[in-house]
Amino acid sequence: MSATTGPTTPSTGADAPARTAPRLAERLQALIRDRDLQPGDRLPAERALALELGVSRTALREAVARLSSRGLLRARQGGGTYVLARDDAGQAAIEPLMPYVTVFRSDPEYRFDVLEIRHALEGMAAWHAALRATRDDRERIAAAFESMMSAHGRNDPAGEARADAAFHLSIAEASHNLVLLQVMRGLFELLQTNISQSREKLYLSPRTFEPLSVQHREMRDAVLAGDPERARAAAHAHLEFVHTSLRELDEDEARRARASRLPPSHR
Repeated sequence: MSATTGPTTPSTGADAPARTAPRLAERLQALIRDRDLQPGDRLPAERALALELGVSRTALREAVARLSSRGLLRARQGGGTYVLARDDAGQAAIEPLMPYVTVFRSDPEYRFDVLEIRHALEGMAAWHAALRATRDDRERIAAAFESMMSAHGRNDPAGEARADAAFHLSIAEASHNLVLLQVMRGLFELLQTNISQSREKLYLSPRTFEPLSVQHREMRDAVLAGDPERARAAAHAHLEFVHTSLRELDEDEARRARASRLPPSHR
């Protein structure tokens, strides 16, 4: 959820501070990024910020305390809250890999390295999302799924890749695991590259398009149903199918390439 959305009813009941603080801390970080606040800049006044985010002032204070403990914010008694450092944890986590993005695009074998990382992260993300997703999370996941499905058939591979990646990322967001979410966001560039390469082959193949749609639907349904085992299994099954299908498509292409090099009499 964007940190700049309008006011909503303050969280109570099931959204206890222990549950809301990590999510709210993440929303505060998004607000800092969206408004391009720099170290030394002051956050809006507590009352106004709590109203904007639709939370209680108590919950907001706990979220601020979490970010302060990480050296990102500093609350001054009677003087407001200031940005101490920008949180670029996600980007920092993936920064060493960014020079290799062009390699990932040019060498198909690197797709499988990305798939292995996705297999590890997304199974865990789906598990936690099924346990922790709020009503807003579920709405975002459902909307991301519909956007992904509507993107099919538009003859826009880049748009399809973004919609596919956004769906997977919506599940990571619903995990409410800040570290996992930061890593997944940092991997977004590689994830999108990986999906773009996969789609070029997978979604143009009649034998794989429909299974992929069914798998994404199962991931959505399992998370929305609050079934962590089913959600994790769906994520793993989906990525295993992608991995196997890409290998098979690569082998088919290699066989056709070899056959094309044979002298005419041997074809």
